[in-house]
Amino acid sequence: MVEIARAVPADAGELLTLQRAAYVTEAQLYGDPFIAPLVESLDQVRTVIETAVVLKATDGGRLVGAVRGQMSNSTCLVGRLVVAPDRQGQGIGSALLAAIHEAVPEAAVFDLFTGHLSEGNLRLYRRLGYRETQRERVQDHLTLVHLRREPQHQSAR
Repeated sequence: MVEIARAVPADAGELLTLQRAAYVTEAQLYGDPFIAPLVESLDQVRTVIETAVVLKATDGGRLVGAVRGQMSNSTCLVGRLVVAPDRQGQGIGSALLAAIHEAVPEAAVFDLFTGHLSEGNLRLYRRLGYRETQRERVQDHLTLVHLRREPQHQSAR
């Protein structure tokens, strides 16, 4: 059974390992081994855990997923939604997003982004009430799709 709880600084190493495993497919998809989640340091992950809302999903003591939420004014910036490669498609990502929405009730909106080729991510976000707000070409091989979850979608599960 998957349990979701707040991450603590001691989780940083395991969280970074999971993040790297989960983002390898994204790096391959875009032909870029230097995407931010793969080059983030242990100290950077520890700092995020200490300064933002970082939720972890565990199953029998094993870390199987995580998500971050960072407040900026009245907006919660959602990032680094990761699920262990062997556990994807089992609802863990959906559960983590629902949990971050509940963990940050002061947020008026939730914003996130993903790459334009990440169809699975886009389907998940749209299913959970996120709507595309803009596309931003950041490199020849990468366009970021920015999405927002407005208040009227917050009760929809």
